[in-house]
Amino acid sequence: MMDVRYGVNPLDYRTWDTDRMRAEFMVQGAFGGGLRLTYTHIDRMIVGAAVPGAEVLMLSDGTDVGTPHFFDAREAGVANLGAGGTVTVDGAGFHLANRDILYIGRGARVVTFASDTPDTPARFYINSVPAGADHPHRLIRRAEAKPLHLGSAAKSNIRTLRMYIHPEVAPSCLLLMGITDMADGSVWNTMPPHVHERRMEAYCYFDLAPEDRVVKLVGTPDHTRSLIVADGDIVLSPAWSIHMGAGTGPYGFVWGMTGENQAYTDVLPVPVAQLR
Repeated sequence: MMDVRYGVNPLDYRTWDTDRMRAEFMVQGAFGGGLRLTYTHIDRMIVGAAVPGAEVLMLSDGTDVGTPHFFDAREAGVANLGAGGTVTVDGAGFHLANRDILYIGRGARVVTFASDTPDTPARFYINSVPAGADHPHRLIRRAEAKPLHLGSAAKSNIRTLRMYIHPEVAPSCLLLMGITDMADGSVWNTMPPHVHERRMEAYCYFDLAPEDRVVKLVGTPDHTRSLIVADGDIVLSPAWSIHMGAGTGPYGFVWGMTGENQAYTDVLPVPVAQLR
């Protein structure tokens, strides 16, 4: 059975303490071994991870999503954040190096996950969303992603955003997915801050040192709150929530989105001076 999270409206969270904020908006322990998934009613995205050791892990049964097979009405992106490993979709194997992403289209029956070396396992991060169209499975290697070089040294936010599952790179039904890496000495991501009313987003932070954290801001622009995020933590961000954060050391993050459209520029920027 999956963990289940329910939607949050933009008024109730204002009364929550830190524990309640973390319980609603964060997914922790996904990379603790085996296959661990969380279903959120925020646009019905599923987030989680497969960390195979000596045994191969399998994702096939659709009981938790109400269909015979998991992918009967879903698509997914799988990002490898660890050592090398193979994802096999209905008998076709796809080898993922670090920072490669595999798109799995609707209709897949049996998906398995294996590490090249159990002692240094692959860390497969998964985003899955409902799909109403068929697109072929595709492995997008890091070199094939579309890079966007953003930010400035003066604002401490130089970063490279790479689009993987995106209409300009690898088409999907509704899923968008990519990876952002911060430049040395830069800490701020997703600048200028913004909201996108027609899409939710999930963030998975990785490559943080054990002593480092990311301070992720959430909430409406006029009532922001913070989450302290460690390596491997996932943050669920409703459409009404602000997107921005800063780290105490180097880090990267996988972003995944779904909603009304796939227009990456369909955002509402929020001037920093207007945040409260």
